[in-house]
Amino acid sequence: MTDIVDTAVAAGSFKTLVAAVTAADLVATLKSAGPFTVFAPTDEAFAKLPPAVITDLLRPENKAKLQGILTYHVVAGRVMAADVFKLKTAKTVQGQELSIDTSKGVNVAGANVVKTDIVCSNGIIHVIDTVVLPK
Repeated sequence: MTDIVDTAVAAGSFKTLVAAVTAADLVATLKSAGPFTVFAPTDEAFAKLPPAVITDLLRPENKAKLQGILTYHVVAGRVMAADVFKLKTAKTVQGQELSIDTSKGVNVAGANVVKTDIVCSNGIIHVIDTVVLPK
């Protein structure tokens, strides 16, 4: 079984996320023992952002901001889809809470969860359709 980073690379639909994780120096963290639960935006989710925003975030001088955005997509621990239904919020590695709404499918901070429970050696990936931004 592969770790979160290798699983995302192999999936092929997270190229922007993997580039951002690399630019933010978070690869080693997401390859560590964890466990982590990652709400992973697809390339299509990143494509909803203006291209200039992504280019700006990938600049070395914006690494701290990029780290904040990416760690806002990560929750410490292994949170399976069945567990998400019991939650109203989840504390992120970044420090803020993600809101969770399960009234119509699963919505996390405004992003729809489109695929759940991709099990990795060091955690879980849930695929989301929108990049969520900390307040």
